[in-house]
Amino acid sequence: MTGSTKYIFVTGGVTSSLGKGIISASLAKLLQARGFTVTIQKLDPYINVDPGTLNPYEHGECFVTEDGAETDLDLGHYERFLDVPTSKANNVTTGRIYQNVISKERRGEYLGKTVQVIPHITDEIKAHIQALGRKGIYDFVITEVGGTVGDIESLPYVEAMRQLKWAKGKDCLTIHLTLLPYLGTTGELKTKPTQHSVKELLSLGVQPDVLVCRTEHPMLKGMKEKIALFCNVDAEAVIESRDAETIYDVPLMMQEERLDEVVLRKLGINTFPDADLDAWKDFLRRYKEPTGEVHIGLVGKYVELKDAYKSIKEALEHAGAANEQKVHIKWVHSEKLTAKNVAKHLGGLAGILVAPGFGHRGIEGKIEAIKYARENHIPFLGICLGMQCAVIEFGRNVLGYADANSTEMNADTTHPVIAMMEEQKAIENKGGTMRLGAYPCKLEDGSMAKKVYGKRDISERHRHRYEFSNAYLKAYEKAGMSATGINPQGKLVEIVEVKDHPWFIGVQFHPEYRSTVAKPHPLFIGFVKAAMKQGVKSEAKAEA
Repeated sequence: MTGSTKYIFVTGGVTSSLGKGIISASLAKLLQARGFTVTIQKLDPYINVDPGTLNPYEHGECFVTEDGAETDLDLGHYERFLDVPTSKANNVTTGRIYQNVISKERRGEYLGKTVQVIPHITDEIKAHIQALGRKGIYDFVITEVGGTVGDIESLPYVEAMRQLKWAKGKDCLTIHLTLLPYLGTTGELKTKPTQHSVKELLSLGVQPDVLVCRTEHPMLKGMKEKIALFCNVDAEAVIESRDAETIYDVPLMMQEERLDEVVLRKLGINTFPDADLDAWKDFLRRYKEPTGEVHIGLVGKYVELKDAYKSIKEALEHAGAANEQKVHIKWVHSEKLTAKNVAKHLGGLAGILVAPGFGHRGIEGKIEAIKYARENHIPFLGICLGMQCAVIEFGRNVLGYADANSTEMNADTTHPVIAMMEEQKAIENKGGTMRLGAYPCKLEDGSMAKKVYGKRDISERHRHRYEFSNAYLKAYEKAGMSATGINPQGKLVEIVEVKDHPWFIGVQFHPEYRSTVAKPHPLFIGFVKAAMKQGVKSEAKAEA
């Protein structure tokens, strides 16, 4: 332990999407590798209470925590890097801050005072920032401030940060992430945008302690000293962050730049153990030096926006490394799939994954993809809506229920094989009507799922409203689709499998949220393994 909890803030300047989340997670990984306990939180400046109601086109994937919080996708990075679960305390939005303050005002907690941004909003922000530190289990709380310095909506967060820095003194540190743009015409990196960004931060009363400079090209000699001089930071605290081949390279690149050492010393910690990154390096070796490759189709309706399936992509890569395989993902738009062209789009793939989602758009294409995988004995993994589509496809094409559907897509179907849970029907607000967070599941002896997990009792995270209708269970079992995972509390179907198929599993939950570098998810490992066998078969057929 470091004594009192240390607070590290990560802000961004010049432009958005510079990778504050990856830098935060990389620093956290380096501190963790030196034996410290670390957690990371994200402050999001939008007024939505959480990203649960946001379209993926707006904000990418919505990541769900163990305790059922719908959060920013950066929390996925934090968990994948640290292998430590996050919670609702790790993601704070302006919407939640204002909601809390207004609720307190309505209850009369401010004793008739005029409620203002300062001190009431900033006090609420500071309380949230420190909530994790007060648990007494973390040496470091890293706080990533969303948006870019200078944005109107970020101002209360920067002000709260200024106040905390003033109050906590040596226990507080600010890292500012900026861009060094490269001008092709002159062939040089420019430091002026960084200088302006720091000036902007200074005008808000915050002096950065460390500058991390994103760049496409190596910084030239003397450039760090120039930035240090203009921005009032030590030259050793100007850190070069070059574009990386993979996000998993970033912790090692930051270690090379001594980011963690600079941070520790600035926080008054001068003795610390060496970083143990052997397991991380082993993962990277297997990731970068595969012994083979597999081609897997990811079928979804947001495939033009890869961030909508961020956790699935990463889980496939973790599983690829575990199997020493390079996983090539073919992004297949479900809206474009029809019975006529499905073989053209999915032919030759070693595995087919049908992604989660909401609403009816692209559903028929997903159903065609599942039919193709089932009839052609191609390894299949269906997640959430992907599992529900597998149930609909089986109902239509095996059981002969021509209009089998989910009541989400067709409320008047005569075969509602997927339907809304009874207790959800009375709820009107979109936010909070779902089964969210971790739920237990019992696996059936002899099932593919139990073989993959290697145990009978599991727990997985959920994010959905509709369920497999138990009224159809017997008919499905008889026809060859079994429910091999059941939620013991509500007797809800969590996993379905198709018999007489090499590997066909649909899961109602989201296994991708649980996959980390240290512990790739068993379902994805099993799926990639099955795809490897399929690939070998395809090669043998081609040679014959």
